[in-house]
Amino acid sequence: MTFARRVDGTWRDAPLADVPAVLFSEAMRDVDLFTARTSVAPDPDAAAAPWWTRAEFGALTATAETRHAALARVLPRTPLADRCTLRARFLDVAGDLRTYRIHLGSGSVLRSPDDTHLDLTDVRLPAPPPVALPFADDRLTAILATAALLAADAAIDDPALLARLDTPADTPRAAPA
Repeated sequence: MTFARRVDGTWRDAPLADVPAVLFSEAMRDVDLFTARTSVAPDPDAAAAPWWTRAEFGALTATAETRHAALARVLPRTPLADRCTLRARFLDVAGDLRTYRIHLGSGSVLRSPDDTHLDLTDVRLPAPPPVALPFADDRLTAILATAALLAADAAIDDPALLARLDTPADTPRAAPA
């Protein structure tokens, strides 16, 4: 990536040291968002490939490490605190029907007891718990909303989603709160 500055009506490469910190930060965030959105890793159809598992559930990127640090600060102040455990790469969520693991990098979900992938790509997520996030991050917001959904798994009444959870439709459920 290069930065340029207009000098005498012509664009000239700008030394990195001359790029304002805010401009550099915003450009890097744009690159990060672009690569996250154009990656094939979130594609559930690619789940059979070994590289998909590494990309979807592997080591955290620097952005995901920042997400982990943010969750460590805000999670204790949410209604989910007693249902969630923050691990190195995952947010573990204890539902009433089973336990789930949300990867902090990809936002993908594994369900217990056998760590099978739970595809929630087309599920309308509830609003995340009301908490002030230290920075705007769509994936962090989605992780919190997913945790809220799965922590209340006994209240889910959507038959299609219940089928994905491998939960029979006649499983006793708590009344929605």
